[in-house]
Amino acid sequence: MNESSSTIVKISYIGIGSNIGDKLFNCLKAIELIKRIPGCRIMAQSDFYRTEPVGVEGQEWYLNGVISLSISISARELLQSFLDIETCMGRKRKGKWDPRIIDLDILLFGDDIINEEDLIIPHPRMYERRFVLEPLVRLAPDLIHPLLGKSMAGLLAGLSEQGQAVLRTTGK
Repeated sequence: MNESSSTIVKISYIGIGSNIGDKLFNCLKAIELIKRIPGCRIMAQSDFYRTEPVGVEGQEWYLNGVISLSISISARELLQSFLDIETCMGRKRKGKWDPRIIDLDILLFGDDIINEEDLIIPHPRMYERRFVLEPLVRLAPDLIHPLLGKSMAGLLAGLSEQGQAVLRTTGK
């Protein structure tokens, strides 16, 4: 697949999370850095949610949210920009679900379906995670998952809350 920078504009949804240090500050700083990526424009931002870590025990709860971007760069370029932001903010990649100062995930990139070794879109586990779907539904409840053919609201309605507590915070 040959992705190139073009003037084609797509809407991308990005998951943002932190469970180390000042979580709100970390998430807001990441959003400010995303605003500086050429070819990206933030269209909307969800509230943030305190969320129970999924798949691990003994970690701090996360702060998670979702933003939507208008994109005129490739998914590969966006991924590299996100990796650069995470590194700049001090993220150290040690293990799969280790605590992190910042985590930026491309959830959706238009209707694109990408399945490469280091880039899978739609995000492969987004449909089973309340910490992704709760804020995403606030932005785009009728958005259809390109592989599953279901709306984000429909996916969320089918998820158990067991082990996936999601608590809305007071600020953005």
